[in-house]
Amino acid sequence: MKVVRGAGQFQLHLSQHEKILLLEVLKLYPRISSAHHRLSKSSNLPNLAADQRLLDEALAEQRAKNKQQLDELLANPQRFEETPKSLRLSLSRAEFEWLLQILNDIRVGSWIHLGSPEDLRPPLNEVNATHFWNMEMASYFEAQLLDAL
Repeated sequence: MKVVRGAGQFQLHLSQHEKILLLEVLKLYPRISSAHHRLSKSSNLPNLAADQRLLDEALAEQRAKNKQQLDELLANPQRFEETPKSLRLSLSRAEFEWLLQILNDIRVGSWIHLGSPEDLRPPLNEVNATHFWNMEMASYFEAQLLDAL
């Protein structure tokens, strides 16, 4: 994947294979469960339960909005323009930053599903190999985007 940065615009040049991988990874959103976000580790805060509910509702609303926007992006075949050597996905700066957030959610959520290992190369088995692959693929695309910044 090659990312070309223009005036307020980013163009992602992907092979057909990279497009398939990117779309498969993006279908995983959201990966971080609502239960993962805790307002505080301390139970000494007043109104902790009510405030936690507000946080959960705000996160659910944001995830739903992100998921809808992502579904619209993935469902629009015109977003990927064929060029002689690749497929091109054009994104505004806001869409580019939003895509980074989506990929980060998938990467971190997959790491959490792996059990949040300190060793980022855990022994693989039938249970965790998919989570590891998801984490690595999201990391790859995220790194490519960050490199363009």
